[in-house]
Amino acid sequence: MKNYQVQCPYCGSQAILRSANKVFGAKNREPNRFLYVCSNWPTCDSYVMAHLEDLRPMGTMANGALRHKRILAHKALQAYRKASHTDKWASYIWLEGKMGLDQQRTHIGMFSEEQCDRVITLCRKEAAISKRNRMRGAS
Repeated sequence: MKNYQVQCPYCGSQAILRSANKVFGAKNREPNRFLYVCSNWPTCDSYVMAHLEDLRPMGTMANGALRHKRILAHKALQAYRKASHTDKWASYIWLEGKMGLDQQRTHIGMFSEEQCDRVITLCRKEAAISKRNRMRGAS
């Protein structure tokens, strides 16, 4: 398995691969999950989850504010998918076009706070349009 070198973008320290239990404690719902955690944790609250298969980082390291924005962006994209009746991949293709990004860069786990805000705005707008269109069709 490849050894990934991950550096904290906030303090510049090296990240350490740790069990999610170390960060989440009793709240951890995935006992086999690993995270890249800043070596200055908990002072520096930066980490990123690792893929289960190969321990590759699932995005870039994020502090609490950015993690929260990414969660909101994922929820907004999920709401858009539900409202527009599209699958996950179709919604990401849509998002690529709206964000002006290619497939490699259209990953919420790599987005900044500003990009997450844009995802939330785009998805809410499109979900509202889809809902209005469905309501018009029902009347």
